[in-house]
Amino acid sequence: MSVGIDDISFYTANFSLDLQELAANNGSDAAKYTVGIGQERMSVPGADEDVVTMAANACVPLLEGMAQRGEDANAINTILFATETGIDQSKAAGVYLHSLLKLNSRCRVVELKQACYSATAALQLATAWVARKPKEKVLVVASDIARYDRQTPGEATQGCGAVAIIVSANPRLVALDAETGIHTEDVMDFWRPNYRSTALVDGKYSTKVYLRCVRSAWQDFQQQSGLQFGDFDYFCYHLPFSRMAQKAHNHLANGNAHELSAQALEDQISSSLIYNRITGNSYTAAMYIGLISLLDNTAQDLAGKRVGFFSYGSGSVGEFFTGTLVVGYQDMLHQQSHQHMLASRKPLNYANYQQMYAFEVPTDGGDHAFAEQTNGKFRLAGISQHKRLYEVR
Repeated sequence: MSVGIDDISFYTANFSLDLQELAANNGSDAAKYTVGIGQERMSVPGADEDVVTMAANACVPLLEGMAQRGEDANAINTILFATETGIDQSKAAGVYLHSLLKLNSRCRVVELKQACYSATAALQLATAWVARKPKEKVLVVASDIARYDRQTPGEATQGCGAVAIIVSANPRLVALDAETGIHTEDVMDFWRPNYRSTALVDGKYSTKVYLRCVRSAWQDFQQQSGLQFGDFDYFCYHLPFSRMAQKAHNHLANGNAHELSAQALEDQISSSLIYNRITGNSYTAAMYIGLISLLDNTAQDLAGKRVGFFSYGSGSVGEFFTGTLVVGYQDMLHQQSHQHMLASRKPLNYANYQQMYAFEVPTDGGDHAFAEQTNGKFRLAGISQHKRLYEVR
């Protein structure tokens, strides 16, 4: 019996800012963004979007697919919600999600946090639970809004997105292997204290730590699995920006892939970067949006191909693991809906972006209704007495 990803979908906000527009208004050279970090656009959330609404919207195609196939959604008895953009210090964001999706009350729900890594921790926990009870399914959700101070280097790496994953026995997309390589190191490369709405980051240091972590996790993975670089067909990396994945892949290939040309190395990751370039960083969701991008944008049949995954969360925790694409995986893709969603986003000018950036959820405990900006099925309608009010459109 194999265990892994049975279905996967993602959602991002319906507004986007072209980084050339950002550069034209903040005095930067656009090439610093388009070439230097390899980004073109970033998704910008509306006032009525948060990690819960994005997560719920990401889940819609999965639940609709289950209904169309005559599968019982009550088989989902666990929700693992990974985020570093938590909305409450006590209540898990997944409990709100569970309510919006109208899932069975016989369900455990928990929120996980470790920077951008926690979705991978959730995925590994999910595979273990399914291995113990193969008839049950686990819903893993990663949802985040990347936000930095204005006029800082991190501003161009903002973005948002959510990924929803059904983990099951005998999966129809990706069968995951049990062997993984892990690395933890206490560093201060990126952090966000409770009293801040924006993150703090030491960019150059974080890049060094990322590369150190990928090397260490890979070495541990080799010891656990015996696999070599040449045993992999494709790779997906955590994507704070697409150039980071290219640096990481070249770093990992150094000394491990003498027989591969620079173009062959690029071909192993290029399709996984397409969506990230136009959505920006989505923290916990980023690497898994990379997987979706690989599947949606690779024309040839990937059945039987092995994919290496490196998940990184600042502070820091990293994990390298692997999976193999299942025969017939194409039947489970949501390519058209993903690409329609991305193409339908409304472009923002700089003034619009400034206005949307300035919005903060009120903290005075009063009654506040939020402008209807998202075109998703779920939205954050407002807040009253410090309680978030969600609605289904």
